[in-house]
Amino acid sequence: MRRILIVGAGQSGLQLALGVQSHGYDVTLLTDRTAQEVRDGRVLSTQCMFDSALRTERALGLDRWAEQAPRIEGVGVSVSGPESARVIDWVGQLGAYAQSVDQRLKMSAWLELFAERGGRVELRQVSAADLEHLARSYELVLVAAGKGSLASLFERDEERSPYTRPQRALAASYVYGLAPRPEHDFPAVRCNVVPGIGELFVMPVLTAAGPCDAVLWEAVPGGPADAFDGLRDPAEHLRVTLELMKTFTPWEHDRARSGVELTDSGATLVGRFTPTVRRPIGELPGGESVLGVADVVVTNDPITGQGSNNAAKCAAAYLEAILTHGDKPFDRDFQQAAFDRFWTTCGRVTTAWTNAMLMPPPPHVLDLLVAGGQVPAVADRFANSFDGPADLEEWFLDPGKAEAYLASVASQG
Repeated sequence: MRRILIVGAGQSGLQLALGVQSHGYDVTLLTDRTAQEVRDGRVLSTQCMFDSALRTERALGLDRWAEQAPRIEGVGVSVSGPESARVIDWVGQLGAYAQSVDQRLKMSAWLELFAERGGRVELRQVSAADLEHLARSYELVLVAAGKGSLASLFERDEERSPYTRPQRALAASYVYGLAPRPEHDFPAVRCNVVPGIGELFVMPVLTAAGPCDAVLWEAVPGGPADAFDGLRDPAEHLRVTLELMKTFTPWEHDRARSGVELTDSGATLVGRFTPTVRRPIGELPGGESVLGVADVVVTNDPITGQGSNNAAKCAAAYLEAILTHGDKPFDRDFQQAAFDRFWTTCGRVTTAWTNAMLMPPPPHVLDLLVAGGQVPAVADRFANSFDGPADLEEWFLDPGKAEAYLASVASQG
């Protein structure tokens, strides 16, 4: 039985651990928190998983919340203009529903499931020196802990990493009490763009006590919405969130007029990180190599909502690579090939898209956003790009292709 070590118990680490475990591999998972500590802790992220990512969970029998989680059926875009009035406002319909499950709920359940199925869970903080010692006992070591010190094992890929500092300051809240939207009859993720200030995302989520909404400010660093650093009181965090909504996205604040409250004492999160692509093979001091997973090696800003989707797709790509590799050594050639498959099919386009969306929109993107409010097919195509980002290369990312697409849409009436 081949022995595999996975460091990190997030979306990618747990999904991959459960996947290889289900095929008879001997898997050890290292994490720094128990399932109960995850369940009772602070929110881990905001996330919306689209159909292609959800299918990777369903293939392993891990999609346990489909009946309870709100079905997200669209993606909407609003753009603020003078005096905080919406100058663009539309919703595109998804071909298949998406869903958002509080990762405290999901990761704690998956961690318990892995242990129930006989997987070894070791609770410990892991340094590079620890990993050097551990690697000798396993045929393959995968690092799926993206925000810790182990990320430094993986060299920054300068060519694929245009940013050297964070492009957004992030502030999330999970809340009860937002009123239903009056303007459409299906639930959606709404992206509210405030030029020069940032973006506000609002989406329906399932948390432990039931449905709620996640509210995420993506603030331009140093701008008026970059107002959460140093806030320790969750109630103050929520107050600032609502004040910013009232000032910059009053149409979203209207939903909060009847009273909004946090779902629990751990329902807020702040942070900022630099979008970075790293080389996938980490070199340990003694010469052993380890393979980076998901956001350890492809860290994207959440502005395009691809983090958990990339994590699921990376886990699926690595699982397939492991299973098809047979009894051959998990050497550097294998590790590079596994990453290259993920990068080619998923990581490259999502990184290009995310990095582009962090910049002020060029004229062709503005034209497409305006068209989304006039032509439902444009809005729907944009919404479904969150599920299949590769399509963006055919009409969104390239100015010439965008112009041709808009011309074709216009010609169809």
